[in-house]
Amino acid sequence: MAFKGPFVAASLVAALLLGFGIARATAPQSTPAATADPNTIPSHSHGGAVIGDLGGFSLSAGGFTLVPSEPPTFAANVQRTFAFRIVGADGKPVTKFVPNHDKLMHFIVVRHDLSGFQHLHPEMAPDGTWSVPLTLASPGIWRLYSDFVTLDPTGQQVPLALSIDATVAGDYAPQKMSDPGRTVAVDGYTVTYEGTPKVNATAPISFRVFQNGSPVTDLERYLAAYGHLVVVRDGDLGYLHVHPEDQLVGGAVKFWLSAPSSGRYRMYFEFQKSGAVHRAEFTLDVQ
Repeated sequence: MAFKGPFVAASLVAALLLGFGIARATAPQSTPAATADPNTIPSHSHGGAVIGDLGGFSLSAGGFTLVPSEPPTFAANVQRTFAFRIVGADGKPVTKFVPNHDKLMHFIVVRHDLSGFQHLHPEMAPDGTWSVPLTLASPGIWRLYSDFVTLDPTGQQVPLALSIDATVAGDYAPQKMSDPGRTVAVDGYTVTYEGTPKVNATAPISFRVFQNGSPVTDLERYLAAYGHLVVVRDGDLGYLHVHPEDQLVGGAVKFWLSAPSSGRYRMYFEFQKSGAVHRAEFTLDVQ
């Protein structure tokens, strides 16, 4: 597929998530091992968020740019392959990525109303082209995040999340987010969380999983962790992907967060049990 040059999306991510730490997990390492740098980030090098960390995402950052093969326009509920490259400041496609949480890249998808969340894992060709089968179920504007760690010209690790908007033609019917709450039912499980993130103050937030009223204490590792948490801020779609502490804490999956501002957020908590990955979604208002 021939590349037509950088496609500038009509709407780029405008916000920086000040205060949210960048703690990333990347997608399954289907990329040939030769492309992975031996200087691998340990699975649990990032346990949560630290005040002052930045999480600001756009088409370009840190000298790197996401270049799609074609304008990201889709027909509703029709699968097509989305292909892209990460291009460095020298104009050349990047082919060296650092494995993080078992993977070289995440691909996170969410519609602008924060519905339709997907966590996908692209595959990279030797020429640096990433590709992922992608279905966008309904009309509207969707945000596509590529979340990865690469190396700068000096060999230093650079964690980034670059993003672009995709459009799906048709009548857009925004979905109303659920009201804030601490309990969600999903796939026969009940998931709750404890803790209250505060603006510019790092605080713990712990998720517990129950089945038939009993706590599930034998969660399985998914991408090298007992859980993954993506947080997206309503309004500007500022993004964060966090990993928890290495071990369960009192049977709970424990993260550390510091909210960059007051406002409404959507939290997507993923966990694995009996070989299946489940996702619980929460609406959070930070005062």
